[in-house]
Amino acid sequence: MTPSAASSGAGAPAPDIPAVTVTPGGTASTVLTVRNDSDIVEAYALEVVGDCAPWAVVEPERVSLYPGTSETVTIRLNPPRSPDVRAGEVPLGVRVLPAEHPESVTVPETTVHVAEFHELDAQLLPRRRRGWLRGRYRLAVRNGGNTPAQVAFTPGQAGEELRFRFTPAGLGLAAGESAETRLRVRTTGRPVWFGKPVVWPFTVRVDDAAVPEGTDRAAAGTPPVLEAEFVQIPVFPKWLLAVLAALIALVLAWFTLVRPAVRSTARQAADAVVHASPTTAAGRSGQPSAAGTGDSAPPPGGQGTGAPGTGARPGTGGTGAGGSGGTVGDGRQTSRTIEVRTPSGGERAGSYTVPAGKVFGVTDIVVANFQGDEGVLTISFDNQSVTIIALENFRNQDYHWVTPIEIPGNATVTMDVNCTKPGTPASGRQARQCRELLNVSGALSDALQ
Repeated sequence: MTPSAASSGAGAPAPDIPAVTVTPGGTASTVLTVRNDSDIVEAYALEVVGDCAPWAVVEPERVSLYPGTSETVTIRLNPPRSPDVRAGEVPLGVRVLPAEHPESVTVPETTVHVAEFHELDAQLLPRRRRGWLRGRYRLAVRNGGNTPAQVAFTPGQAGEELRFRFTPAGLGLAAGESAETRLRVRTTGRPVWFGKPVVWPFTVRVDDAAVPEGTDRAAAGTPPVLEAEFVQIPVFPKWLLAVLAALIALVLAWFTLVRPAVRSTARQAADAVVHASPTTAAGRSGQPSAAGTGDSAPPPGGQGTGAPGTGARPGTGGTGAGGSGGTVGDGRQTSRTIEVRTPSGGERAGSYTVPAGKVFGVTDIVVANFQGDEGVLTISFDNQSVTIIALENFRNQDYHWVTPIEIPGNATVTMDVNCTKPGTPASGRQARQCRELLNVSGALSDALQ
């Protein structure tokens, strides 16, 4: 590089500085010769001006020269590797300012050629995506070079199990510009129904298509290769299979063990109430029990029938079944069964009327709700409520008294049923109406005159 001279004489033309080429991130230098053509000792201050000033210096920055002498200074260029230092021709000037004759300032100029460099920064997010068949990713790219870039994407995978689609397929970025593209990954096979997740690793290579063929790799930069994974998860997870197996086991246990036992218990309870018979005392006397259907003949000895009493409400559906009678002398035991069938949403009552001239000493009652109906049941002796029970709270219920409750002649034992919802008997089909049974036991004696 041939040096040039700068004259300090008034009106002297400013010499040129040799042109120079520099690569961002590297260093370069050129020279400038300063000559004192005056007749006095002169000091010169040197300063770089122009677009290169931020990354150029003069060494030394000040020289003192005797008349007729000269000195060569060095201009060092150190541009950073940044998109802000654009590729192309950049003007460079050095201002030479004499201390004694400042009016003779000169600015020698030259051109600095900033070489191109290519650099791409890319990031693939997320690095791992989970799904049944497809996954979506974001690919962020920044042009870190000092010249425009045409970004292209090349996916890679060990097999052919995945398909890739970029939206958009390419990006045009100015120096320092950033942009994003969407990547959609989809498996070519069928879903994984059961078992373990399948991991499919893949890569995405990010290239600058604007780099000419044969460009030095140091200037072109290394294309980034991004790694990611798509995890194909099963449609039915393991815990769901365990839950299904447990549910199937519970259903089988219900139909094979629990349900038969429940049906057997309900059938036995219903049979015990429906076929309730008089006590053994009546059996030993040889007197048969009277069926309380309301049209049966009265038993010997003037005992009351099980027909509904006169105190029954109009429209009631209850009937009474009678047992053997007794007097004060022999104190024979008597059992009466009242059955009430009530339509859903309705109310009905059944009763047994104590025969005239008799006293019924009640010691035991048994209530049967073998269908599991829902509603309210009220039991009354001689128009006095004995108990009120919610049907859904029991299937069979019994009460006992040490001291009998005496019900006089012509008084009634009444069971009032308010049916909310019929239940399901042992047959397994929901009943059309509620059905309750009341068995009343005690001693039926003659009233004292």
